[in-house]
Amino acid sequence: MTVFAKIITGEIPADIVYENEFCIAFRDLVPQAPTHILVIPRKPIERLSAVEPADAQLLGQLLVAAKRVIALEGLCDARIVINDGSGAGQTVFHLHLHVLGGRPFDWPPG
Repeated sequence: MTVFAKIITGEIPADIVYENEFCIAFRDLVPQAPTHILVIPRKPIERLSAVEPADAQLLGQLLVAAKRVIALEGLCDARIVINDGSGAGQTVFHLHLHVLGGRPFDWPPG
């Protein structure tokens, strides 16, 4: 069971900023920007490349939740990141979106 699964079940506390029947959004413990919130599906999906066509609606719900988080946090601009695999920086193998804001971001990232 991942740390995110334990947050979903309430086994581990988190600073939750938004949740609905599809997902939960909470502040990252090691923020990379003034605002750094993770949006995770309640359904356990290991990573983006493990998504199935039947998950299309859920993926849309994650983006809608990210939009809601951006509004709740009062951000004018935000960066949404999904790391897919350890080589891309994924450290918790439960699909999640990083919502980052509150500072300028360079391009290309990394």
